[in-house]
Amino acid sequence: MQELIKQINALSKKEKEQGLTKEEKELQAKLREQYRNEFRKNFQAQINNVDVKLPSGKVVPLTTLGKKK
Repeated sequence: MQELIKQINALSKKEKEQGLTKEEKELQAKLREQYRNEFRKNFQAQINNVDVKLPSGKVVPLTTLGKKK
């Protein structure tokens, strides 16, 4: 993920300094989409690992809260 961020930042810097070619813009869009997908996947994994302690003392996974039975 760090390498992906470095590539995105390098293209962003180049865009500000001198502009990007059509191919570079397409690559930039592809890298940004890839980053968003990785971010979502990692965030979902974190959410899936969160437990909540209810007032009753019972501990349940966060993902089960708010679901209608």
